[in-house]
Amino acid sequence: MAETVRYDVTDGVGTITLNRPDGMNSLMAEMKELLRATVVRAAADPAARAVILTGAGRAFCAGQDLREHGDNLAAGKGLDDTVRKHYNPIVLAIAGMRKPVVAAVNGVAAGAGAALAFACDLVVASDKARFATAFTGIGLAPDSGMSWTLQRLVGRAKAAELLLLGEPVKAQDALELGLVNRVVPADELAPASVELARRLAEGPTVAYGAVKAALDHAATHDLASSLEREAELQDECAGTSDHRNATEAFLKKQQPAFEGR
Repeated sequence: MAETVRYDVTDGVGTITLNRPDGMNSLMAEMKELLRATVVRAAADPAARAVILTGAGRAFCAGQDLREHGDNLAAGKGLDDTVRKHYNPIVLAIAGMRKPVVAAVNGVAAGAGAALAFACDLVVASDKARFATAFTGIGLAPDSGMSWTLQRLVGRAKAAELLLLGEPVKAQDALELGLVNRVVPADELAPASVELARRLAEGPTVAYGAVKAALDHAATHDLASSLEREAELQDECAGTSDHRNATEAFLKKQQPAFEGR
């Protein structure tokens, strides 16, 4: 299973590629364990100041491998606790990473695969991409954080519609709904995603992490608590070399050069 998830770093961008194209990058147990380990690796890698998550072949990720799931059902294992063991830790690792994560969605993103994309900070989609919640189509509830992320992206009413009906959403419709940030022609997805990630990799990494932390906190806390969290994060950023150097550059009317620290 060592090749089902690839990781490489170029020019400050760590790229995680789901690499099971013959299975539409659907996720089996060992692949999920490797994906979690790779996300944790990318989060800790000082050479990667931004991260791309993408899929090989014609799909981004079709979600859970249903053949493996069917075998578990036949063996009386049910879900085999994969939501708690695998999906929850993967989503928390992506969302909690203190650096920007860009999903480059090249094709179908369904079920947990769509949830992985929604857990990222920015989503660039190919014009051939399709998104589907998929869970109710096999008699299941949403998982992998989709009940949390989806309604924050599109509102409760639309989230309920997407989850209850499970109808596929084309890339352009996803853009209009706010599920994705950009839609590009299929042959431009890789360069467009890399360009965006490199721009982020050249920026103030600590400040980007603080943006993510502030948004996460504010999503579930009141104004007073959010103000205090902002103050804490601002103190953290104020102590960085990037802040000091950027302030000096501004005063000298120069462009800042961020080092990510």
